[in-house]
Amino acid sequence: MKQILLITDGCSNVGESPVMAAAHALAEGIVVNVVGVLDYGTIGELGAFEIQEIAKAGGGLHRIVGTPQLAQTMQMMTRKTVVQTIQQAVNKEIQHILGGGSLEELPPDKRSQVVEVVDELAETSSLEVALLIDASASMKPKLAAVEEAIRDLMLSLKARAGASRLAVFHFPGRGSGEEVVLDVNWTSDLDGVRSMFGRLQMKGATPTGPALLKVIEFFQYGTLGNNQSWKGHTGQEEGMLGDYVV
Repeated sequence: MKQILLITDGCSNVGESPVMAAAHALAEGIVVNVVGVLDYGTIGELGAFEIQEIAKAGGGLHRIVGTPQLAQTMQMMTRKTVVQTIQQAVNKEIQHILGGGSLEELPPDKRSQVVEVVDELAETSSLEVALLIDASASMKPKLAAVEEAIRDLMLSLKARAGASRLAVFHFPGRGSGEEVVLDVNWTSDLDGVRSMFGRLQMKGATPTGPALLKVIEFFQYGTLGNNQSWKGHTGQEEGMLGDYVV
């Protein structure tokens, strides 16, 4: 199963619509979850609406939280989306078998058995999570919480019985035409996600839609199309991370 977990605190203002990009991700089998991180009162109604619409189009969940709740929220959303995806697949199969029925229409004992299977699959299915972080200037006060949340999410993924991998991206890039930067390639190694944001240059506009499209491209081809081609999956390759981290 494939997920994009977008962390942002404001409205996109450059390039393609992030809602359309999220819909494209879902069509490619990638669920998009969105966490809006804010100090309450700093995000407008338009930003909150966009967060909701991105998640809706991407078949995922959305939450607007303060930094203290970020780590717990990321873990909850990741797991809940896995369960939700499996439930949808199971429901489709049940509808096929019952000729239009649903899980709720099964007898209690049968429904309980199906729920147990769903829970087991949620723990054992392979999972890839692409973490996409808004690094515009307004996110600077929140980066410490984001870094801590990444470590907690990685620990949570490692605790699963199934294979789990995480890749980390931030946007915008350093110059025009670079919508997103790959910081950590696919890894299941906790050491590969360390002190990422020590010297991250917080600046620029918020190209959320183009960044989402680039991450979809990475899922498909293993490259962002920005001269960032990755051949391995260890999280130890040299790349853009070296430009920002001591």
